[in-house]
Amino acid sequence: MTTGHTAPTPHRSRIASAMAKARVLTEAMPYIQEFAGKTVVIKYGGSAMVDDALRSSFARDIALLGLLGLRPVVVHGGGPHISRAMARAGIEPRWVRGLRVTDEATLGVVRATLASEINPDIVRLLNDHGAAASGFHDLGSGLLVARQLHPDLGFVGEIEKVRTDPIQELLEKGGVPVFAPLARGADGNHYNVNADTAAGALAAELGARKLIYLTDVEGLYRDFDDEDSLIDAIFVDELRQLLGSGSVSAGMLPKLESCIKALETGVPQAHILDGRIQHAVLLEVFTPEGIGTMITRDEQW
Repeated sequence: MTTGHTAPTPHRSRIASAMAKARVLTEAMPYIQEFAGKTVVIKYGGSAMVDDALRSSFARDIALLGLLGLRPVVVHGGGPHISRAMARAGIEPRWVRGLRVTDEATLGVVRATLASEINPDIVRLLNDHGAAASGFHDLGSGLLVARQLHPDLGFVGEIEKVRTDPIQELLEKGGVPVFAPLARGADGNHYNVNADTAAGALAAELGARKLIYLTDVEGLYRDFDDEDSLIDAIFVDELRQLLGSGSVSAGMLPKLESCIKALETGVPQAHILDGRIQHAVLLEVFTPEGIGTMITRDEQW
């Protein structure tokens, strides 16, 4: 018996487009099931923070992760914003191994820029796109505790403790924590923490399933000057060797060092993604191909 209708064909563009969307959803189903209920820590930075189209794309992606049952945590940077604010204040920036040297004047600019400008802006952006975001930038909360990383760096800290209970409570309610990389020390001082380092520490303490960095490059290169040397996947032991070779750019060092620490403390996977690509996070989490560079502990992943 026939219905009098012909089967859909690719020539019927509207139906073909709808079928393609349906295939995307069904292909994503195993990944949705695998990552439901899992925490994903995302370092948000680079062009994705300043380009309007990328900002909206990122915010929709975070909202969608929550709707699909994942538990996203956002840690943001703010390097270019801070540098501009320092220039207006007449402060010359200095860098050591990819870290901003932070004297007292610089710390004041960092705190004002991250806590009063960038963090509230990201929270508003996420909420406007359907996420239930809450900002964490209050140094008095004691959520992030740091110690001085090195005297030569001034008020640059490394996180030594995370008070996870309030974060977990928010995640259980479907909220999205948004962290400015600021911490308080047991010595009473306030510290500027590299956002990559902060993201790695939070991923480790929260038992994250994935640690994701959004950058302005395609991923990790064996030779930064050779675009054909992009690494799709690498094990931690290989990464240590690469770091020792001296071929990694200074700006990439904090990311890679924090990846190693996070994976050593139980995070299964870390990813360095090109944040200039719309929906980069969704492509990594919900497709078999993924994008960028994946770092894993061993071959089981």
